[in-house]
Amino acid sequence: MTSYSEHDHERRDLRQAYELGRRDARRARKRHPVLMTFTIVAALIGLLVLALAAVNGSFGSAGVVVDQNLATAADRAEPVVRGAAAGAGEAVRDVTATDRTEAPATR
Repeated sequence: MTSYSEHDHERRDLRQAYELGRRDARRARKRHPVLMTFTIVAALIGLLVLALAAVNGSFGSAGVVVDQNLATAADRAEPVVRGAAAGAGEAVRDVTATDRTEAPATR
């Protein structure tokens, strides 16, 4: 029969080995946050396509819905992007067109 102190010592050793194993496993499978974000986004898109396929009755119909929505979003975003690019171009032109000569120092 084992005493209480032996049992407690065995539990402590087992717990320590378990924690070391967990730490080693965590270190071995480090995840990159950007890659995990892309994986989650891809999974959500996949779930969306599956839901659209279930609602529309087929993957072909779901693809048509996705294509229509992407085309609409692209049509709406294009003028905004062009305006932002033009504004950025004007800002760069303004910054580079300033006179770079230094005024004489007055004391």
